[in-house]
Amino acid sequence: MDDVKEENSPSLINSSAATEECSRDAKEENSQEFISKNANDVKQEENSDDFINANDVSEDDSDDFLNANDLSEDNSDDCTSMDDVELVLMLSEDSSDPESVGFSEESEEEMTVESVLKDQLSESSDSSDEVLNPEVTPQKRKRPFPEKSVNSFSSPAAIPVVKWRGKRKSLHRLQEEFQLNTSELKWNSMDKPDKEPRQPVFKPLQPPGPQVVCSPFCRPLQYFELFFTTSVLQTIVDHTNAYGAEKCSKKIWKQDTSVQEFKAYLALVIYMGLLKCSSLQDYWKTSNIYRLPFPNRTMSGNRFLAISSALHLSDPKVDAVNEEKKGTHEYDRLCKIKPLYQDIQEACKTSFQPFQNISIDERMVATKARNGLKQYMKNKPTKWGYKLFVLADSLSGYTWDFFVYEGKSVFSQGKGVGYDTVMRLANEKLLGSGYKLFVDNFFTSPSLFKDLLSKKIWACGTLRANRINHSKTPAPRGNIRWFRDDKLLFIEWKDRRDVLMCSTFHKAYNGDTVKRKVKGEKSGRIIKDFPVPAAVLDYNKHMGGVDLSDALIGYYKVLHKTRKWYRTFFYHFVDIAVVNAFILHKHTAKEKNEKSMTQKEFREGLCSDLMKASGCYSIVHPAPELLHLPKYISDDSTVGRQKCRNCYLKTPIMCVLCKLPLCFVPTRTCFTDWHESKAAEVKCRVSVGKISKAQ
Repeated sequence: MDDVKEENSPSLINSSAATEECSRDAKEENSQEFISKNANDVKQEENSDDFINANDVSEDDSDDFLNANDLSEDNSDDCTSMDDVELVLMLSEDSSDPESVGFSEESEEEMTVESVLKDQLSESSDSSDEVLNPEVTPQKRKRPFPEKSVNSFSSPAAIPVVKWRGKRKSLHRLQEEFQLNTSELKWNSMDKPDKEPRQPVFKPLQPPGPQVVCSPFCRPLQYFELFFTTSVLQTIVDHTNAYGAEKCSKKIWKQDTSVQEFKAYLALVIYMGLLKCSSLQDYWKTSNIYRLPFPNRTMSGNRFLAISSALHLSDPKVDAVNEEKKGTHEYDRLCKIKPLYQDIQEACKTSFQPFQNISIDERMVATKARNGLKQYMKNKPTKWGYKLFVLADSLSGYTWDFFVYEGKSVFSQGKGVGYDTVMRLANEKLLGSGYKLFVDNFFTSPSLFKDLLSKKIWACGTLRANRINHSKTPAPRGNIRWFRDDKLLFIEWKDRRDVLMCSTFHKAYNGDTVKRKVKGEKSGRIIKDFPVPAAVLDYNKHMGGVDLSDALIGYYKVLHKTRKWYRTFFYHFVDIAVVNAFILHKHTAKEKNEKSMTQKEFREGLCSDLMKASGCYSIVHPAPELLHLPKYISDDSTVGRQKCRNCYLKTPIMCVLCKLPLCFVPTRTCFTDWHESKAAEVKCRVSVGKISKAQ
């Protein structure tokens, strides 16, 4: 633009006289044109519908917009004559047209269309470098130009640059793949009947339930060994021995461990989930407060701590090779847990076939380690920890499949973490067809549910409003709205808050109701029935499979503090194995019409079985037997005497165990008589019980 200005400057100087005359003529012509324009304002308003709206302009039409800056450049070479001046004037008038004016984002002044028509001259030379964007503004009534000299139009740079006031919006905003434009879809009320969709035909790959044959007298250890088999234990023992010999000092790691000894170690780990102590050393204390016999009979405290410090799940040589790949795509972040991780995954899927209702949800394993795998979830009870995605049976809470979340994957399909997680866990080749999957709003999306239908897996879940461009509308409590998009049903239910659901196998409304407490007309709260969709009832009933599994693990979890991140996963895998073994025991007992054990009884029996299977007992000195012996109440036999509990005379002697004053002199043998009498024996037991409780 600067070059054009320089080229035109000589011709403008030579024709200065002509331009002065042109300016007078141009003023007269402009005034006549503006009068005619004002006369046609009414006609222009009537034809305002013919103008193109900015929101309706497509990308194909954007090329047809006129750029005033480009036109001025094309005509800048011939701007010396009267015709050239009139061309610039016409161009400045056309710039007020909403179809030809462009708005620049880089201009410093914010002006409306009215201010554009008032100021046609931009004194700054920098404005000539700014690019005009062909955006369309709303139609406004044109006003006449103020009088300007012709010299003000001597350069195309004089055309003003306008910046849009307000938030800038593109003509076409790309939506996410799974979003629907609900503005074009019609919401139906619950009064309008909905057609019942085709229900899934349940065809699992195996009969639902335990896939093992157990005898009527099956012990807890036999269920547990379905997950921690002898080969799995041998692998852990070999890797632990290699790591202990390489990394641990000889004072700590004196000898290699064996499978039998490792079973005793597992017995203590599970026992520590039943009986909590603040530190591991407390289990082997010999004070009257602790004095726990089971840890002492199973393994010494030093040996337990030695195995804990050397515990390793992978081969140290493989770990060294993997560390060399750090920073590349070949680096495996889960290399140190991979052997046991894969074995537990396979055992969980082999030992049980889920029933028709299944659920997928997140699980947090608490940790404070400084590790890249650690995640933060503010809405979870455990906010910091490792995140696992779990597929569980909704009826029993059995953990059928899971995987550790490592972060954003390079192999993702670009549809979100929730989509990739469900498609990975819901394996129709291992499950079969006809399953009903329940997920929360983190996973639910229309594209996911359509792809699950292609795998013959039906789904139901809560939905986030932004995934279908849904806006809240005021409605009374209990109001139900719905619409269908192909095979997907979308439901909005008004409870205390708005509830959005998406389902592929539900009907909009079946006449179900739910009870809620509401404020009465006069005072107090009353119970009132409100209509509720069937999808909400089924979701509340079957979504808690993973939560049930987490609750069973949380009652007696074996997790305790450790310095190595992979040992945290080892303890969690033990929890998964114990809970799944307990669920198998419950199902087996139910099939045989027998009474099942509680989880506490199951864990106690498992600890006893593991200790017996280990066959290694440490030498433990029995605790000294408590005896009834006399002692003086005070250092002086004449001071501090108390009444005898038998003859009620003063005596300086008392029983060590009973803490009761009793005579112990040749003439009065109250001490012996008291302990030999049956009534006194009962009283003595009561007193000993009170003393032990006080301690």
